[in-house]
Amino acid sequence: MTDKQTQQRADESNTIKDPDDWTTGEEPMTGAQRSYLKTLSEEAKVPFVDDLTKAEASKRIDELQHQTGRGVDSPQNGPEPGA
Repeated sequence: MTDKQTQQRADESNTIKDPDDWTTGEEPMTGAQRSYLKTLSEEAKVPFVDDLTKAEASKRIDELQHQTGRGVDSPQNGPEPGA
């Protein structure tokens, strides 16, 4: 069980980094990113772009999740940032 101070420190940690700051951000997207992006692209009815970097794929996933409503305010992902 976590107390409020522990949770607050976790919320303020640097575990969530901007994709632009990732040291591996320029590498090709992962298989998991590719698969999820393909699913999101189909749901959003937008073209699937298959030559993105890890950082670009992460940003595109965020955009498409917002567009499709996936991943927003779901129990496993928590509230949308800034909410």
